[in-house]
Amino acid sequence: MSKQKNYDVLIIGSGGAGLSLALKLADQRQVAVLSKFALTEGSTFYAQGGISAVLDAQEASIESHIQDTIVSGAGLCDPEIVRLTVEYGKKSIDFLHQQGMAFTKRQNKKGEAELHLNQEGGHSERRIVHHEDATGKELSLSLIHKAKQHPNITLLEHHNAIDLITADKLGFKQQRVLGAYVLDTHSKQVKTITANIVALATGGANKVYLYTTNPHISTGDGIALAWRAGCRIANMEFMQFHPTCLYHPDNNSFLISEAVRGEGGKLILPDGSTFMQHYDPRAELAPRDIVARAIDHQIKKYGIDCVYLDISHKPAEFIKSHFPSIYQQCLDLNIDITKSPIPVVPAAHYTCGGVMTDAYARTDIPGLYAVGEVAHTGLHGANRMASNSLLECLVFAERASEDILHQNSDHPTIPAIPDWDESQVIDSEEEVMIAHNWDELRRFMWDYVGIVRSTKRLKRAEHRLELLKNEISDYYHHYRISSDLLELRNLVIVADLIIQSALARKESRGLHYTLDYPELDKSQDTINTILTPGK
Repeated sequence: MSKQKNYDVLIIGSGGAGLSLALKLADQRQVAVLSKFALTEGSTFYAQGGISAVLDAQEASIESHIQDTIVSGAGLCDPEIVRLTVEYGKKSIDFLHQQGMAFTKRQNKKGEAELHLNQEGGHSERRIVHHEDATGKELSLSLIHKAKQHPNITLLEHHNAIDLITADKLGFKQQRVLGAYVLDTHSKQVKTITANIVALATGGANKVYLYTTNPHISTGDGIALAWRAGCRIANMEFMQFHPTCLYHPDNNSFLISEAVRGEGGKLILPDGSTFMQHYDPRAELAPRDIVARAIDHQIKKYGIDCVYLDISHKPAEFIKSHFPSIYQQCLDLNIDITKSPIPVVPAAHYTCGGVMTDAYARTDIPGLYAVGEVAHTGLHGANRMASNSLLECLVFAERASEDILHQNSDHPTIPAIPDWDESQVIDSEEEVMIAHNWDELRRFMWDYVGIVRSTKRLKRAEHRLELLKNEISDYYHHYRISSDLLELRNLVIVADLIIQSALARKESRGLHYTLDYPELDKSQDTINTILTPGK
């Protein structure tokens, strides 16, 4: 019996980008959405802060958002993409309202209810719409609810993409994406899913580091899939470390939202003294790269385990109403943030580089799109400004849908595609190798390719990675695949892309700081690090 399924559009990833795109297409296309695990396991679900958006359409507000984004991006933002994204802000929030998403409101001076706007690092104004301190959860649940109701959307949970199927791999001269081979992790079967349009919406790659705020699924799958298929990848040296991840033995991946600092939270040392004023005049509201490096420097300087984020000087009711999730999570760990500071450390948080796309989310391969954190659109430059990520997901889901729906729905017939061949592999008796290699990779990436780098550290990581690449490739070709093996195979590619990109940039800019080239090189303004498969 054939294991092949056919759809108009295959979307790999079920976060804010993937589900938004599905809903925008489903009235006119048959859409399948792959979710590697449960629908609620993506990074979107765990996003706290909110969505940066100009809602009043005033030119001054739009220009301010554009300028703040460009400043945060340290010279590498594409100004046209920044403007496009900002100008789509209101339309994006209107779309979420239509999906039933609830936003936090406050009474204005006239006693009228209006959207409450937060301010976060890098922003010169309050422009962050949010749902309490759990915006991503509310957004995800709203989109999932709508997607489950739509008859043209098929949601495939626990399905992990192995590789994209492209025409050149089948011997055709004209390049085009045709679908993907997909592992059903419950049945252990490999399915062939064909589609004339494939969209990557797999999120970032921050699980390549030992400490991360991301869920365990953030293994760079879409970036690796695109790289193996022949797409260019850009700016992978710019891995963002969120400054404030909860430091606690029972929960080392819980994010403490940027909004805590936006509402007056102060970073302090164990003795209670502040330090951010010594690093940047914006202090706690400086962009994330500056704050993360400052904390890292203080931790190393004093040999301490963490610093502290203190908002206890604010009224208790203010804290509980603004940050209910953070308050409860910390309270469960015996930290009452209305009375005590929160222990925090930086952790890998966001992938600013990714699969190169144009203004309609199109990649180098016809029919293949990339939306959200997996993509390099030119919006973030060398450092993403807080809460621009969910905005990017929504805007480029809209742009991709515009382009896809503009095309004739009568695509060329997809040729016969061979089933996945498992005849030459056997079940592994040494799966401990996967766990050991996974652990080794994430540890040396943290030690050598983290917040502060050097050429010596990068070369050391490059050497270690070469050994792992050979081991994992050999394992992949001899043993039956598993989800863990697929993730490890993808992480090794992502790690290599990060290292090669970091070695190529001979300056310090934004999220990339190297001891060998500590200064910004103005001649490198607007120059992206672009890697091409086979070169």
